Amino acid sequence: MNKQKLKQSARIRRKARTQVRGTAERPRLSVFRSLKNISAQLIDDAVGKTVVAVLIKDIKVDKKMTKTETANEIGKILAEKAKSKGIKKIVFDKGAYKYHGRIKALADGAREGGLEF
Repeated sequence: MNKQKLKQSARIRRKARTQVRGTAERPRLSVFRSLKNISAQLIDDAVGKTVVAVLIKDIKVDKKMTKTETANEIGKILAEKAKSKGIKKIVFDKGAYKYHGRIKALADGAREGGLEF
């Protein structure tokens, strides 16, 4: 088995271990990370609807900003949009990603913006 297949299978196993559900009162903050971009959305799993979503193209990315700084900014913007919808408490779903680096920066930005996990 090559290295990429091992990484994919490890990611699938980590994803299976983290089963987080969101409700209308506490939506789930789901994070997606790729090599270049990061996005986050608040999901109400009871009805299967996305309440708030923020993509990297929704913010002005300065060329001097690092990926971690960009993730932190996305977290802050997500928190602002959530507060405007009346959401203060959420459940954090890191998915198959480790809580480290850009994922941690996004969570910290959401906390700075006023969301409670």
